[in-house]
Amino acid sequence: MAKDMTLLWVTGSPPCWRVMIALEEKNLQGYNQKLLSFDKMEHKSQQVLDINPRGQIPTFKHGDNVINESYAACFYLESQFKSQGTKLIPDGPAEQALMYQRMFEGLTFYEKLNAVIYYEWYVPEGERHESALKRNKEALVTELKLWEGYLQKLGSGSYLAGPSFTLADVVVFPTVGTVFRFGLSPERYPKLGEYHNLLKERPSIRASWPPHWLESPKGLDTLKDI
Repeated sequence: MAKDMTLLWVTGSPPCWRVMIALEEKNLQGYNQKLLSFDKMEHKSQQVLDINPRGQIPTFKHGDNVINESYAACFYLESQFKSQGTKLIPDGPAEQALMYQRMFEGLTFYEKLNAVIYYEWYVPEGERHESALKRNKEALVTELKLWEGYLQKLGSGSYLAGPSFTLADVVVFPTVGTVFRFGLSPERYPKLGEYHNLLKERPSIRASWPPHWLESPKGLDTLKDI
């Protein structure tokens, strides 16, 4: 089954990482994959554009089915391989409701993170303002405190939707991994730090850990004062 799958990806990209974790959790190792470079603009190559006209990654194909949006790909993999590997959508209505809620809140978390760590990438030099970056940082602090509170309420050793690892963890952990890669203090955000430590040794996450993070374990300090 995995032989019919192709993933074009970039190291350190949370959307790509989401799909890779889902593939691992569903025991779909051995899929075709190609690591691309943002710096070389390979995400705009003809190979990508033939599958994904937006020229974005991840680019994912299963047989003739193309699912490029990372959340959609994760839902698709759980739906098509429901009885294989980890069950990623719980049956209980309360846990399922919380899973969906946290999944889609995760998009806001990711957006607010990017507005800080990639501010200079997204905003042309002549349009940058310290006041705008300050607002973005304040919005990220508010967001981080929200997630810290969610985890506090669930208690130690919990996943995002309760006692089971679900799609919420698949799609949100890459953002959590990225905040700590960029220097977030686990002392200042102990519940997020605990969650990060709980999941980073999970086999699916170890197997899909960004290769350039492995090569250079020391991260950045962009968020050290957040």
